[in-house]
Amino acid sequence: MKQCAYFFLDESGNFDFSAKGSRYFLLTSVSMKRPFLATRTMDDYKHDCLEYGLNLEYFHCYRDGRDVRRRVFDLIARYLDGMCIDCLVIEKARTDTVLREDRRFYPELLSHLLKLVLPTELETDGVEKVIVITDTIPVNKKRKAAEKAVRTALHSVLPPGIKYHILHHQSRSHYGLQVADYCCWAIFRKWQTGENAWYDHIKPAVRNELELFRNRS
Repeated sequence: MKQCAYFFLDESGNFDFSAKGSRYFLLTSVSMKRPFLATRTMDDYKHDCLEYGLNLEYFHCYRDGRDVRRRVFDLIARYLDGMCIDCLVIEKARTDTVLREDRRFYPELLSHLLKLVLPTELETDGVEKVIVITDTIPVNKKRKAAEKAVRTALHSVLPPGIKYHILHHQSRSHYGLQVADYCCWAIFRKWQTGENAWYDHIKPAVRNELELFRNRS
C-alpha cells in the first residue's frame, strides 16, 4: 500500500465583505496519514448518540449541541499526535478589493495554504501520493476555480513522481472532514469572538496559524 498524505480542508466565516459579514475568514487544513486513529472512536460515539435518541447523521460543530461538541473535541484531543493543523487567517477588511472577487479570493487562499503545508508533509519518507479532500463546493464555477488553484499549487511543490487526487465530498462522508470542521470552527471562534476554550483542545496540533495581510491598513 502506498503511503498517502491526506489533506482535509474546511473554511469558516463568509464571503460577505460588507459590514454585515464576518470580520474574519479562515481556511484550514488538517493533514493525516492512515490509519486514521480518531475514526473508530468517533464512529462509536456517533452510534452512542443514536442509541441515546439523537438524530445525528454526522458531526457538524456549529450545529451540534454543546454536550456533543464538548465530547467530540475531547475525542479529537486524544489523537492530536496523528494530525497537523494549519490555518490561514484573513481579516477581510484588509483584503485588496481585486482579491475579493469570487474567482480569486477562495482559489488564491487555497493555493497559498497548500504551498505552506505540502513541503513539510512531503518530508516524511515514503509519501507517494497526495489526496486533497474539500467539503462539497456547490457552485460549479467556484469548484472549477478551486480545482485549478489546487492543481497549480500541487504542480509547483510536488516532486516528480508524486501523484495526487483532488476530491470534493460532503463532510458527512468522512470523519476527516468533520475533524477539519471542528478544528476550523475552534480557531475561528478564537479570532472572531476571543473565545479560547475550544481552541485549547486542539492547540497542541496547530502547526501554522498565519494571519495574512496583517500589515495592511
